[in-house]
Amino acid sequence: MKITSPIETKLIEKLTVGTQVTISGVIYTMRDAAHHRIIQALDRGEKPPFALESQTLYYMGPSPAKPEQVIGSAGPTTSLRMDIYTPRLLAAGVRAMIGKGSRTPEVREAIKKHKAVYLVATGGAGALLAKTIKQAEVIAYDDLGAEAVMRLTVEDFPAIVANDIYGADLFEQGKAKYQKKKRRGKTPLRFISFPTRRPF
Repeated sequence: MKITSPIETKLIEKLTVGTQVTISGVIYTMRDAAHHRIIQALDRGEKPPFALESQTLYYMGPSPAKPEQVIGSAGPTTSLRMDIYTPRLLAAGVRAMIGKGSRTPEVREAIKKHKAVYLVATGGAGALLAKTIKQAEVIAYDDLGAEAVMRLTVEDFPAIVANDIYGADLFEQGKAKYQKKKRRGKTPLRFISFPTRRPF
């Protein structure tokens, strides 16, 4: 499914676990250091460096770009590091997140409550994902280096829905399927006995 970011709420309602999507539009890179600073700003009653309402966050810190490149390798980082901050940002208006790995029960509940979506991108494919990034600009916290907030314009960025507004979880579903197959594999094998030959 092709989607455009910022993602409309009506479309988020159609994004169920396992749906493969390609994203075009604007997304913002944020890792844990930037999350911490934005939460601090919100606590002080200050405006964040960009409007959070309806935005998509990408948990990524790029490698340096080579000459004539828009950005270096741009693969996802582990989302669990952001979980302590995520419910607050969802309450502030963030509607989509892209990362790697599963989320805590608290984050999954916040996704349901605030009608958001969590998508996973393929780890180890940073060079390929970088090809979908057409523009990249640091917009805040440049002192954080690779963890600065960047505004990315992407075209057909591939991802899979891992958590939806209905409470489904791609990783839990995967575990359940594995256990089901594992149980099937424990079915006792039938051995065929062959008569032994008598010595001549």
